[in-house]
This record gives sequence, structure tokens and C-alpha cells, in this order.
Amino acid sequence: MSGARTVPGPGSGTRAGYVPSARGAAAGRRIGIALIHGLWRPRVLGAWRVPAAGPVILAGNHRHNVDGPVLMGTAPRPVHFLVKQEAFTGPLDPFLRGVGQIGVDRTTADRGAILRGLGVLDNGGVLGIFPEGTRSEGDFAELRSGLAYFAVRSGAPVVPVAVLGTAEARGRAIPALPPLRGRVDVVFGEPFQAGDGSGRRTRAALDEATLRIRERLTAHLAVARRDTGRD
Repeated sequence: MSGARTVPGPGSGTRAGYVPSARGAAAGRRIGIALIHGLWRPRVLGAWRVPAAGPVILAGNHRHNVDGPVLMGTAPRPVHFLVKQEAFTGPLDPFLRGVGQIGVDRTTADRGAILRGLGVLDNGGVLGIFPEGTRSEGDFAELRSGLAYFAVRSGAPVVPVAVLGTAEARGRAIPALPPLRGRVDVVFGEPFQAGDGSGRRTRAALDEATLRIRERLTAHLAVARRDTGRD
């Protein structure tokens, strides 16, 4: 896996910091495909809606720790996820960095993580975000403003994603995992622009974008549940 690539600083008109490895994310996708198909029976709907090239933000609901790996193994393009910094411990630290994931301190405005995420989008990559910030009921009821910031600042389209079945409790052979060989549904929605087209990055503009995002993600989740027959 290649290392992260340096990006010139603000003085040259681009982002400071470094861009996580695109080759690493591609390797992570291959690992995710093997993992997901080896442990569960994924059913992927609407993957064709993800733009084949250019910057994209995947915004998924989050009910289980495996939601990230599930998306890595089912998305049609390699994904750089924003991952809580607490996960970067022990052997997971070099592994997560090696597969192009981005650690983020959720207790503050993590400038390093922001720059790395924007760098991914600047280079036409795919940034994965769970906008609820942590595991929850997975219904997008509480969204943090981070997704709106990335979307408005970069201009990248947002693709809503519903991951359904990972929180299923019945039939678990391993308590920490969804039932082995159980079906997991991943439904990709239509891409949309979170901003209003004005280019504003004010607090009011970000608040409006967050509301717009919540409406689109909530509507997509309802459609995904209806189409899959899942909770």
C-alpha cells in the first residue's frame, strides 16, 4: 500500500496536510468485499447512482460497528471514511491508516481530519461519513453539522446510503456481529447538492444545509425500508 501524499499548503491555494492513500482505500475495498461476502449475504441496490468519477460524499446511517466495513465492501468505488480516533489503537492504527481511513477527534473541530477529508474530495475521491457522529437508532434524527460543512465547502454531491440488517439480534452466533450468513441490505440513493447554490459558508447556510440533508436522508431511509421490507 502506498503512503499518504503530501498536498501543498494554503499559500499555494490548496489544502494543507496530506491526502490519505487512494491505493490504500482500493485495497481496503478488496478486503471489505472478501469480508462481507464471506460472513454475510449482502444485497446491494442502486449502486449505479454513485457517480463513477469525481468527488462524492457517501452519507450512511449507523446502527452497528460493521456498517463501515459493509459500506467499504459494497460501494462501487473505494471509500475514505471518517472514523472515530478511538479506533486507531494497537494493530488497528497502522491498518486503518494503510487502507486510507481518516481518524477524527469527535470532541473538537479536528482541523487535521477536516483537511484530509477535503483533500480526498479535492482529488476526486469518495469520502464516507456517518453524519449522526456515532452509533444510534440509525434514523438520521440527530445530525451533526460536519457533513454539511464538507458538502458546502467542496461542492461534492451527497449520496444517501441506508445500511439495513446489521443490527439484527436474532440468530447471532457471535454477539458482537450480525447473524452469520444473514442478509444485509445496502441501498444507495440519488445524489444531491446540500448547498443552496449561493456558495455561502456562513453558520446560517450550514444550518440550512444540515436541514436539507436530514430531509433527504430521512426520505431515502423510508424508501429503502419500504423497498427491502427491513426495519
